Amino acid sequence: MKEILASCVLVGLVVLILNPFHFWMPMPLHMMVLGATIAAFGVVAGFVVRERAGDERDIAHRMRAGRVAFLAGTAVLIVGIVVQSFTHEVDSWLVGALTIMVVTKMLARVYEDRYL
Repeated sequence: MKEILASCVLVGLVVLILNPFHFWMPMPLHMMVLGATIAAFGVVAGFVVRERAGDERDIAHRMRAGRVAFLAGTAVLIVGIVVQSFTHEVDSWLVGALTIMVVTKMLARVYEDRYL
C-alpha cells in the first residue's frame, strides 16, 4: 500500500510540474514542487531497490511487471521520437532516455547471466 501511495504522489507531482491547468506557479512554489518530486522519486526508488520476492510465483510476477514497465516506457519514448520527427525537432532527452533504458537493460542482463 505504501508503494502505491508513493507512486501516486510521484505521478501527481510530475503532472503538477507539467502544468496541465496552464497556471504558472510562483517560483518558490515551483521549487517546492520540484523538491517534493525528487523526494518522492527517492521513496519510490527505495521501494523498488528493497523489494524482495517470496517464492517462484512472486518472482515471476515481479519479473513480468518489470518487463511491462520497461516496454511501456520504451514505447512511450519511441512514440515521442516518431511524433517529434514529423516536425523535424526530435528532443535529445527522448533519445537519451531511450538509449539509457536499453543499454542499462542490456548491461544488467549480461551481468546477471555472467555473475549471478
